[in-house]
Amino acid sequence: MSLEPQYPIETGRLRLRPFTRGDVDAVHAYRGREDVARYLFDPALSREECALAVQQRTTQVNFREAGDRIVLAVDLCSTGLLIGEVSLIWRNVEARQAEIGWIFDPRVHGRGYATEAAGCLLDLAFGQGDMHRVYARCGAANTASWRLMERLGMRREAHFHEHDWFKGGWDEEFVYAILRREWQALHQTELDFGAPA
Repeated sequence: MSLEPQYPIETGRLRLRPFTRGDVDAVHAYRGREDVARYLFDPALSREECALAVQQRTTQVNFREAGDRIVLAVDLCSTGLLIGEVSLIWRNVEARQAEIGWIFDPRVHGRGYATEAAGCLLDLAFGQGDMHRVYARCGAANTASWRLMERLGMRREAHFHEHDWFKGGWDEEFVYAILRREWQALHQTELDFGAPA
C-alpha cells in the first residue's frame, strides 16, 4: 500500500501543498520564534536551518514505507500567505497507524485554521490513506494543541508524567487518538445534523 495524494488539497479557506524553496522566509517567520519552539523538539530555527528544513520537506509528499512523512505547507486561499504546516507520519504499516502534527504561526491563532487543516489531513489519512488509527502527542502544558485534538474528536489515551527530560525540565506528555470508524461517525453525525428534516 502507498499513499500518493494529488496536490494541492483545498478546504473552504486553505490550500495544503508541498513545500517549495521559496517558502523559507515564511517558515522562518514562525519557526524562528521562541514561543513556537517552546513545545517543539527543535529550538527556534535560524534562517539557514529553516532553509535546510524546507529543502527536506519538499520531498516529504507521499507514503511508501513505514517512517515516511507527508509534510505540507498551509496557505490561505484568499491571499496565498503561508501560515503553517501539517504533517502525517506513517508509524506502522501492518496496523495502519499514523501520527498527525501541526505548527502554525501565532499571528493566525484563534481563527480555526489549524482545526480546518488538521481535519483535512485526517480526511486524507482515513480516506485515501486507509489508516485504522491516527494519534497525536503534545506537552501537557500546550493547551492550544490538546484542545485542538479534542475539537477534532480525538480522545486522550495517555498522560505520561515526567517521562522525559525536555528543555531543562521534566516533560509531561498527552497522547490523543481517533479511530477511522470514530472519524467517520463524527462526520456522519455532522452531515445528519445539517440535513433538512
